[in-house]
Amino acid sequence: MTETANSPVRLAVVDSPDQPTPSAALAELYSGFEKELLVPLWTEIGDLMPLHPRSKAAPHLWRWESLVALADRAGHLVPVGRGGERRAIALANPALGGRPFATPTLWAAIQYLMPGEDAPEHRHTQHAFRFVVEGEGVWTVVGRDPVPMRRGDFLPQAGWNWHAHHNAADRPMAWIDGLDIPFQYVTESQFFEFGRDRISDEERTTPERSRSERLWGHPGLHPVSSLGAQPGTPLLAYRWADTDRALTDQLELEAEGHAGTLEPGHAAVRYINPTTGGDVLPTIRVEMHRIRRGAETAPRRETGSSVYQVFDGSGRVTVGDQSWSVTRGDLFVVPSWMPFSAKSEASASDSDSAALDLFRFSDGPIFETLHLNRAHVEGINA
Repeated sequence: MTETANSPVRLAVVDSPDQPTPSAALAELYSGFEKELLVPLWTEIGDLMPLHPRSKAAPHLWRWESLVALADRAGHLVPVGRGGERRAIALANPALGGRPFATPTLWAAIQYLMPGEDAPEHRHTQHAFRFVVEGEGVWTVVGRDPVPMRRGDFLPQAGWNWHAHHNAADRPMAWIDGLDIPFQYVTESQFFEFGRDRISDEERTTPERSRSERLWGHPGLHPVSSLGAQPGTPLLAYRWADTDRALTDQLELEAEGHAGTLEPGHAAVRYINPTTGGDVLPTIRVEMHRIRRGAETAPRRETGSSVYQVFDGSGRVTVGDQSWSVTRGDLFVVPSWMPFSAKSEASASDSDSAALDLFRFSDGPIFETLHLNRAHVEGINA
């Protein structure tokens, strides 16, 4: 077999206005390129350097009801210990070849813990968080600091921190995990290490507030004993009561004629690292959005991708040419540079706030660090 036949490079002579004139000499040149593992830019420029981002991911919606039902079946069949590490069930974007990736950079999974179970300790370089859409009784233990998990709580955890989970309730509990697994996978930068099989008795007794909250959970106050920037937030829990109050205040200020909302009827907050004022994790941006009933957001495009979960309420979301009615718990993906908009159809019957609340996480910090961030809002940007 010839070297050219063994080459993974395959170049075809194409009769096209933007390609060289076909000839026997051109075919011979291409054969030489194949043999030496060379690819000329003129055959690939449309794919490598398009006029705008063309994501390999596709818009897609996962129904919470279906996810929880399947997770419950897994809870009865798959051990949570080392044989079924974490019992995390990842969302697989239909356009990414069956890989367990929600987008090319983001992982999203439902994690399910049965009553009395421990998810054993481990650590990894991937930055991670947990978000609770319903239930309570589970706590996460990060660096031997037990942290209660309740509905609406956002629990971030920077990479390479030991962590485990325990369910002290008498019923199963599910939540979503978000990580930068695909990003670290493609950049070949990931490390993983197993920890203890079981947590201590002390870690099974959950205080009302974790040690991290007692030190860092005071708005606008930075402990002088811990001055200096940290790459990931040292605050391990951002409580729903605080998030809810902030969103409520924004909409009430708008109703009183004052500035505060992102656009009419659309309140939004971003979780931040109290040591820097920047994003809560180095590779992941996390926000909560509240859209007043009847309000509709302007279509927005951004470089980078996002995963949303409906925390409360109902509405209709549009991503590219896909549109879905959504309710509590549903998850959906917004790929890079695809327009996204949402209309709230929520009311007091399906939402505590009578609004559509959307939890969002994205890879925004990566794009901003690399100066690749760009956004376009219809009706605002030229």
